[in-house]
Amino acid sequence: MKSRFIAIGAAVLMSAGAGLYALSAEATLKPGDPAPDFTAQASLGGKTYTYSLASELKKGPVVLYFYPAAFTKGCTIEAHEFAEAVDEYKKYGATVIGVSHDDIGTLTKFSVSECRSKFPVAADEDSKIIKSYDASMPMHAAMANRVSYVIAPDGKIIYEYTSLAPDQHVANTLRALKEWSAQHSQQ
Repeated sequence: MKSRFIAIGAAVLMSAGAGLYALSAEATLKPGDPAPDFTAQASLGGKTYTYSLASELKKGPVVLYFYPAAFTKGCTIEAHEFAEAVDEYKKYGATVIGVSHDDIGTLTKFSVSECRSKFPVAADEDSKIIKSYDASMPMHAAMANRVSYVIAPDGKIIYEYTSLAPDQHVANTLRALKEWSAQHSQQ
């Protein structure tokens, strides 16, 4: 009898988890959607400045990734992976920006220690950017889910990936960027 209740409980938890995953996967913007423009306080290498998506898109594609909170295990892993891949992104003319609900003081430290001064991170304390990209964490709307977008210079989203696991965001966005670049170099 006890094992039956455990099995039922596990099935309920799995269903709830699948429901949350479906909610988070369905809530994001899709390829072809216009990327909402934004400006935000950001930090790169410990120096703060005003980041403008429109200005960055004039230089080439932008890889925009949202993450739940600076200095947490998954977000630190993800920041390290993006930092290691910055030179690869540059081969395709792309830049990277991370966005979280953290304040700029926290992100100034995070930009040096975890982003290794390789790419900026922007503060979205009021969650306006997070909400405009439908990147809110299910059940905690102010906090970002782990969502990555690749945005073409024309301001259209060309790729979206949502997963709380940090390990495939860099590989997937690089693959999408390579495919986009190959298509646009032939035109």
